[in-house]
Amino acid sequence: MSQNKAVDVNIMGREFTVNCTDEERPGLINAVDFLDKKMRDIRDGGKIIGVERIAIMVALNLSHELLNTKSGNVDVGDMKRRVSQMQDQIDKACAVK
Repeated sequence: MSQNKAVDVNIMGREFTVNCTDEERPGLINAVDFLDKKMRDIRDGGKIIGVERIAIMVALNLSHELLNTKSGNVDVGDMKRRVSQMQDQIDKACAVK
């Protein structure tokens, strides 16, 4: 098992240091990219101001999605579309490296 290492990440222009193993690093980076995009989408919508408020709205939206998924209220077409979009983003990110 790998040792935890400090990884610097950036979310909406703010630097954070997160500890994770080498194996967890790709998942962490994907999560950071996903969160950053969600927060920027809400910010760019212009209705919510302030990083803390934006973070709370993202957390609320993601919690709602998670609970709907667990209870079976899932729009499979929407889920497939979103997975496809995430795969496209992953493919683009891998192509850059």
